[in-house]
Amino acid sequence: MSALTRVREKMREQNLPAMLVSNVDNAGWMTGFSGSSANVVVTPDDALFITDSRYTIQANEEVKGVPVTSFASPVQMTDFVAQQLKMMGVSKIAFEANTTTYEQFENLKGKLNGIELMPAPDIFTDLRLVKSPEEIEKIRAACQLADKCFEHVLRLIQPGVSEWDISLDIEFFFRRNMAEIGFSPIVASGQRSALPHGRASEKILEAGGFVTLDFGAKLDGYCSDMTRTMVLAPLSDRHKHIYDCVLESQLAALAIMKPGVAAHDVDAAARDTLAKYDLAQYFGHGLGHGLGRNVHDGGRLGTNSKTILAPGQVWTVEPGVYIAGFGGVRIEDDVVVTETGIEILTHSTKELLVLP
Repeated sequence: MSALTRVREKMREQNLPAMLVSNVDNAGWMTGFSGSSANVVVTPDDALFITDSRYTIQANEEVKGVPVTSFASPVQMTDFVAQQLKMMGVSKIAFEANTTTYEQFENLKGKLNGIELMPAPDIFTDLRLVKSPEEIEKIRAACQLADKCFEHVLRLIQPGVSEWDISLDIEFFFRRNMAEIGFSPIVASGQRSALPHGRASEKILEAGGFVTLDFGAKLDGYCSDMTRTMVLAPLSDRHKHIYDCVLESQLAALAIMKPGVAAHDVDAAARDTLAKYDLAQYFGHGLGHGLGRNVHDGGRLGTNSKTILAPGQVWTVEPGVYIAGFGGVRIEDDVVVTETGIEILTHSTKELLVLP
C-alpha cells in the first residue's frame, strides 16, 4: 500500500475533506522528495505536489505517484498554494496543526479567501512509525555504514587525540561513502562522557577514562544511530562494573521486544535492571526513539509512552548511566520489530574494548 493511500485512509477516519501537508519531512515521506521546499495537497481523489523553481527538475525526478507543479519568484508559496486549491475546487482543507506555526497559519488564512481552514490531528506519526520493506532496507544500509565507520575510527581512540579530530574523521568517513551525517557526532571522553549529548570538544583523550561515540549516517534519505563506549587503559573495576550493568540493561530490554509489548515495559526492563545495581538514578532519559527519515522519528520507548510494538517499527535501544565527576556509558543499537521478535541492525561489538 502506497504512502498516499495510507494518508487517504487516515483522512477518511478523521473526516478530513482535503489536507495540506506542509511539513517537509511528511511531504518527503509521502512522495520520496528530498529537497527543502514542499507542500502536498491531498483530496480523496486527487493530489498535487508543489515546490519552487529551485527544485522543479529534482521534484520531477524524485516525486512518485503525485503530479508536480512549481512556481518562481516573485510568486510566494502561500499565494501559489491558494491559487492551486481554487483551481482544484477545494472549499475546505485541513492543515497540520502540530507543525504549522501561528504565523504560517495567519498567512495561509489571509490568502485562502473563500476556503475554510480546519486543524488536523497528527496522522503522520503513527503512519511513519511502521516502515515499509523499502524503508527498512534503506535504514539497514545506513546501519551497515555506521558499523563500518566504527571499525574505521577505532584507530584514533588513543591518548593524545582530540575529541574534535575523532568527530571530523567520522564525518569525513560518511562523506567519502556518499552519505551525510545523521546528526553532529557525540564524542565525549573522561568526565565529559557523563554528558549524554556531549558534543565533541577540543579536549584531548586521556588514559583511564571512558570514551563514548554516538553517531549515525543519513543514506538515501534514511538514518542510523549507534552508540558505543570504550575505555582507555588502564581499566578499573568501577569502569568495568558500570559498563557491564549498562550492557545487561540493554540486553534485558532487547530480550522482551516483540509485537504486542508496550513500549513503556521495554523501558522498564532496562531501568529495573539498573535499579538492581543502584544505578537507575543515573539513567535520566528514555530508552529509545523511532528511527527513519529523521534520526529522532516519531515514537518513544519511555516511561510514559502509549505505543505498542508492531512489525515494521524501527527503534533505538540506548540505556545509559551518567555519573558526574566520573564518566558515563551508553550502548545503543538500532532494531526493527519483526513478526516474531526483533532484528538488530547494528552489529559492532558490544564487548568492552580497552584501548589502545
